[in-house]
Amino acid sequence: RATLLLSRCLLKMVKGNIIVPEEILSFCCNGLQGSTSPPRAREPGEREEAPGAMASPSAARNPTEVQMSQLVLPCHTNHRGELSTGQLLKWIDTAACLSAERHAGCPCVTASMDDIYFEHTISVGQVVNIKAKVNRAFNSSMEVGIQVSYEDLCSGKHCSICKAYATFVAQGPLGSKARLKPLTPQTEEEKIEYSIAAERRRMRLVHKDTLKDLLTRSPQETELETRDGSGAVPAEKTRVESVELVLPPHANHQGNTFGGQIMAWMENVATIAASRLCHAHPTLRAIEMFHFRGPSQVGDRLVLKAIVNNAFKNRWVPVAGVPFPRSPRPSPPSSLLSGSMEVGVSAEAYGQEMSISRRHINSAFMTFVVLDQEGHPRTLPMVAPEPGDGERRYREASARKKIRLDRKYVVSCKQTEVPLSVPWDQSNKVYLSYNNVSALKMLVAKANWALAREKEKVRMYTLEEDKFLSFRIEMSVCITASRAFSLLSNLRRRHEWDSHYVSAELVQKVDDDDMIYHVVSQKLRHENKPQDFVILASRRKPCSKGDPYVVAFRSVTLPTHPARAEFTRGETLCSGFCIWPESEEMSKVAYYNQAMPGYLNYVTTNVAGLSSDICSTFEACEKFLLKNKEDLISRLQDF
Repeated sequence: RATLLLSRCLLKMVKGNIIVPEEILSFCCNGLQGSTSPPRAREPGEREEAPGAMASPSAARNPTEVQMSQLVLPCHTNHRGELSTGQLLKWIDTAACLSAERHAGCPCVTASMDDIYFEHTISVGQVVNIKAKVNRAFNSSMEVGIQVSYEDLCSGKHCSICKAYATFVAQGPLGSKARLKPLTPQTEEEKIEYSIAAERRRMRLVHKDTLKDLLTRSPQETELETRDGSGAVPAEKTRVESVELVLPPHANHQGNTFGGQIMAWMENVATIAASRLCHAHPTLRAIEMFHFRGPSQVGDRLVLKAIVNNAFKNRWVPVAGVPFPRSPRPSPPSSLLSGSMEVGVSAEAYGQEMSISRRHINSAFMTFVVLDQEGHPRTLPMVAPEPGDGERRYREASARKKIRLDRKYVVSCKQTEVPLSVPWDQSNKVYLSYNNVSALKMLVAKANWALAREKEKVRMYTLEEDKFLSFRIEMSVCITASRAFSLLSNLRRRHEWDSHYVSAELVQKVDDDDMIYHVVSQKLRHENKPQDFVILASRRKPCSKGDPYVVAFRSVTLPTHPARAEFTRGETLCSGFCIWPESEEMSKVAYYNQAMPGYLNYVTTNVAGLSSDICSTFEACEKFLLKNKEDLISRLQDF
């Protein structure tokens, strides 16, 4: 009761413009938190307790980590009482931006967002929990990882919604780019994300080239002729155009429009376009990786345009160059029905009502489905694109779906969920290379490596996990890291130091960083014929100081090199070298391998000390490096 009286007195004093003493304010605030006694003076050496019930005890926390919890209210939802995806995107962008600014110490703007896959919808009354933290800082940009989940307050149930990666750029004075301080990861999870962030950055930079390459190689098909002569819905009927005025609540403290606000507006017009095709209320399932091309400010008018580019069957994944359905008719037959659609949406800005020139802000591609009462995707009418640009968008949508599937099932899967020998082709080369290198980097960043053997300069470590026994063998060699990298990345020379290798034929040079080899090894003791492998070798130079040189190996399949009767086809899931410079002339060379079942007996025999083959092979590797470290021809030859 005393607290209530004090609060009323305080309110009257504030209304009367009476200055309130600091002691009374402090006393009232403490009272409102449940204390009716004045604040106690701390004893010398006593630590101040963190206020609030949510304060964590003493656990070390990433200084860039931001946590946001939002209760979903009716104003945040659509007609079904589910959280609007546009609202969720605004919250995601806000949390990620706050995390980026914590690290940068200056204003930051959204530069890009990777693919987002929404696994579940969120209902009114549930809580959205968002956690964002900086994974890695580069020169003026940084990657922020975002995890989104929902919490049901009644049942206590928690469920993951999506995981996203956003790139932010730090802004200095007058809009210039600010240089960022490096980030030092602490936990095993942070070290893994830090290491793989460089691979994700590399994949973003080649994203456009991947799409162009796929479209270039795809044949231009003739138009689709259906058996009953019926067609599909004209894409023009789904076109939407809308304009928004950027007001102060839509912008940050620098006057730039929030990236999340732009995404929310884009999601709104994309939903309308999708609804015009299906005549129902669609659900957003995925957003394609996109980049912001430039900023917009308070006072700008944003013109948002959307159109359905393509629709897809559930059981048929089209590829670029598929023929075009024409001859629009109502009620298309079941043979032309599909389960998802891609909507293309763009945002342009201009400063004055009569301004002619418009600035391209962003383009995005969103995948929608229409769910039935059981939550399964319904069939949708197919789309008949317009000649010219419409047909181009139609083909590109098919190519993007193929690339999305590659990214989702090669890049996003856990290492244990990826098949051993993934079919290799031009369209998925970027993602297989990413998976190859990131799998090795994840293995390198693992904790709990245990020293198993030590023989002179060679040390052997093991890592026991649920499904894998991995080993690491390392030594220091008097050779520059770049020189060791050049020699060890050339599989055609491996037989010079590894007695298990008979030959390695270069099958295909994918690019300067990726090669495919056909490797033949010695006969196994329990087999009467040698093993062969088709191996993708991916190499990476350090992205920044402290990073190792990386040479990663994994098995792939090629139509030109099927399994043959004279060989036992072997497979490797994850192996390779990491090389760290220790000084100008000294390097630490480490080899990693996740032992496959056929290789397990050989590894455990060496770990137990019953054989020294692995240590002897690595000693031969050291002699090979020392012998060839001054070889001019090899120095000029990368592979």
